[in-house]
Amino acid sequence: MAARIVWGITGSGDRIAEVFEVMGELAEHKEFAITSVLSRAAVKVVNWYKLKEKLDGISKKVFVEEDANTPFIVGPLQTGEFDCLLVAPATANTVAKVVNGIADTLITNAISQTNKTSTPIYILPVDQKKGTTTTILPGGKKLELTMRDVDIENTSKLKTMNGIVTLSNPGDIKTILNKYFQ
Repeated sequence: MAARIVWGITGSGDRIAEVFEVMGELAEHKEFAITSVLSRAAVKVVNWYKLKEKLDGISKKVFVEEDANTPFIVGPLQTGEFDCLLVAPATANTVAKVVNGIADTLITNAISQTNKTSTPIYILPVDQKKGTTTTILPGGKKLELTMRDVDIENTSKLKTMNGIVTLSNPGDIKTILNKYFQ
């Protein structure tokens, strides 16, 4: 039986193409059944990066946030209908909400409520290291971003939270899921 993954996508364009590559590779092997959950901002980013068709090929189902509990994904995550929750990429806003206990979006609510169970949670925050990073915009243009101290601090807090595994890069997704589900 395939491992059942809920893949939460937030509104970050940084690393999104790499994440989609990894998720596409996982989906090809039929060992993983992926259900995607998009924040409202993620819908805009996925469309901007022209990844909607690829997303549809990766995911068995695609849910789009209507409010913090619709579509209803929390119950199935809590009751074992899914094997894990993966949020990749996770915006600085999502990470800040998680570390401060705010669960007012579909993805932050899913993390908060799933964290009350034994279902594994994996999060790939985009803002991880002090300094600058270069991200690729749609069309290939590069954009240099400087990480804010508050975002780095929040990622550090996320790394200490019980029940959440913080991933360092998109390649970690494949490593951890293959290890966990083999």
